[in-house]
Amino acid sequence: MRAPDFQPTPYDEDQRYVRDANTRLVWHRVSQRVLFADTDRTGAVYHATYLRFFELGRATLLRDAGFPLRELEDKGYAYPIFQLGLDYFRPLDYDDPMWIYTRFRELRPVSIDFDYLIAHADSGTVLCKGFTRHCATNRKGIPIAVDPITTGIFHSFPT
Repeated sequence: MRAPDFQPTPYDEDQRYVRDANTRLVWHRVSQRVLFADTDRTGAVYHATYLRFFELGRATLLRDAGFPLRELEDKGYAYPIFQLGLDYFRPLDYDDPMWIYTRFRELRPVSIDFDYLIAHADSGTVLCKGFTRHCATNRKGIPIAVDPITTGIFHSFPT
């Protein structure tokens, strides 16, 4: 399996966003460095750790849009993952710098999807791509409509 040909280019003056020169899609990005605790015995990032990196990307996207996940939770909304997928292309190692790219993919009445790319910050090589699908629920775990704040962020995300 080949990694996607991802060519991030500046998007306006906001360093938090890039546009892929190939697909023209806009992505939010956040930088991170691999911690020792993120690795396994081989020194490479443990496979499940990429899900934490996805969460960092998603939480930062929402926080940068002005609505931290905590505020949504305080309003009675939760967004548990009920489907996900990851494709690994190359490993990250201890202390490697990375960019975590996140974007909204699709909004449905009771769920929302996010796409992710993780690239080595120095080489630009795409190391992993994936998606998560989240169901909107209330505090009791009952599916409900996606909240108006998240819907608004989805519709105002740069295109």
